[in-house]
Amino acid sequence: MEAITTPMKITIIGAGSWGTAMATHAAKSSAHTNQITLCPRLEVQAQVLRADGENKRYLPDVALPKNLKIDTCWQDIFAMPNEPNHLLVIATPFSGLKDIAQDILALGHFPKYWVWLCKGIDPDNGKLSHEILTEVFLQYPQSKNISVGILSGPSFAIEVAKGMPCALTIASSSQELCLMTQHAFHHDNMRIYATDDVIGVELGGAIKNILAIATGIADGLHLGLNARAALITRGMAEMTRLGIALGAQPETFAGLTGLGDLILTATGDLSRNRRVGLALAQGQSLQEILNGLGHVAEGVRCANAVLELANTHQVDMPIVQAVVKVLNQKLNPQQAVAEIMSRDPKQE
Repeated sequence: MEAITTPMKITIIGAGSWGTAMATHAAKSSAHTNQITLCPRLEVQAQVLRADGENKRYLPDVALPKNLKIDTCWQDIFAMPNEPNHLLVIATPFSGLKDIAQDILALGHFPKYWVWLCKGIDPDNGKLSHEILTEVFLQYPQSKNISVGILSGPSFAIEVAKGMPCALTIASSSQELCLMTQHAFHHDNMRIYATDDVIGVELGGAIKNILAIATGIADGLHLGLNARAALITRGMAEMTRLGIALGAQPETFAGLTGLGDLILTATGDLSRNRRVGLALAQGQSLQEILNGLGHVAEGVRCANAVLELANTHQVDMPIVQAVVKVLNQKLNPQQAVAEIMSRDPKQE
């Protein structure tokens, strides 16, 4: 990895579990000259974080590093225009990505390097995150020099915050942005790999959540480990087919942000989307499940949009289709399994 010799300024917007975890990790870097700032949505939240020394709501019992700055004043954070080593990291849920970008640019702030951590697809129009940001940037001519990328991969926030081993991928057409992201986060027990396949990384991060719901349903119905392995494997095939149709590189789906993230989300007990599937199999209503989660389950939000993309590009995605039917109450979980198992045989 090419060395960056001057101090970096790393601003992470969003103090949920993932934003707090990545800010905590970044602040542990041996490059103590880096300035790390975590930005909650409201000042009252910032005051609570400072007073508690931890994020009790999202990451209880994980101490915030002393050198981590917590601030909500964007005018101070972005006071200097075009800072060459300022990395902006957006760690909000997918639904907040567009609004955060608009708010930053509307205030006249144009940091050069942007990375987002959220995974999903716009449920209203099927747009990927880079497409949403491109539309926002078009409204501001000053943003033409901004470099963007997505940081994704198999990762639960609590394990990252505790310093447990983890590997992620930064996807961007900008090599400079990839190097800055690696410099900011590739240390201690985290490895950061780089790729230019933004579409593939975005799709992998979104579709794996839907497939995790399917796997949760299968496990909740006690269909066995054979069924789980089949679902994960055939789900990856669906993910890859849609990715190729949208211009992604097929090898991306065999990597961290494809197979890696799928395995984690489909089998890990900390997975919110897997928990949705487990609860659906137990007969709970979707609204009851979502009310009890306390967090966003992105697979629920984007399942319809992924299926519409598949239909538009004439891509066969029977597992995603079955999940959509269950979420929309057109089939119960048992009927969805029966529908998949009754499909005609075909070549793998």
